[in-house]
Amino acid sequence: MLEAVSETPKLTDDDLRAQGEDTRDELIHGAIVPKTFGSFIHQCAEAGTGGWAMRRFSRKPSDRWPGGWVILSEIHVVYARDEVFIHDLAGWRRDRLDPSLTLGNRQPRDWARLRPDWACELLSPGHEARDRVEKFRVLEQSGVPHYWIVDPDRKELFIYQLEPAGYELHRTATSGEVLRAPPLEAVELRVDVLFGEEDDLD
Repeated sequence: MLEAVSETPKLTDDDLRAQGEDTRDELIHGAIVPKTFGSFIHQCAEAGTGGWAMRRFSRKPSDRWPGGWVILSEIHVVYARDEVFIHDLAGWRRDRLDPSLTLGNRQPRDWARLRPDWACELLSPGHEARDRVEKFRVLEQSGVPHYWIVDPDRKELFIYQLEPAGYELHRTATSGEVLRAPPLEAVELRVDVLFGEEDDLD
């Protein structure tokens, strides 16, 4: 007689928290998965993408920059009890946040439980399925309006927008292009800036 095989119980955000608030592990479909530090190329692209976005948007609106966002890097975002991601970059429109979190340099002290308005992942070798499939589906189901995937090796940017039927690829951009990329379309983006191939002088 065959014995019943029991499924491994899913872990929750409580299990992940037990590793410490500063853990670099993620929780994907109820399994704890390490998030490794990116390669030199990956970190250059994260600095380029984050620097471009934060300088112009992660601030109050001003005469020079549109602002209106809080953009953070490497913050835990809790989508469900069994889905906790550390996005390379994630952004929230300021009008959706508690005002106390958007004053001066204060940042959320806890893991974020409010779904972002924009998330961005930079592909790392061996982790493409995590960003293109697993996270993609959870963000889509959770209603994250905008998702960018940046490929540092191929110097490509994939811009997804949430439509009633799910994510649709709004635009693919490559090295040398200049575009306005939703939801940060208020400022032109030179794609080469993302990869450190061009100075961000504007």
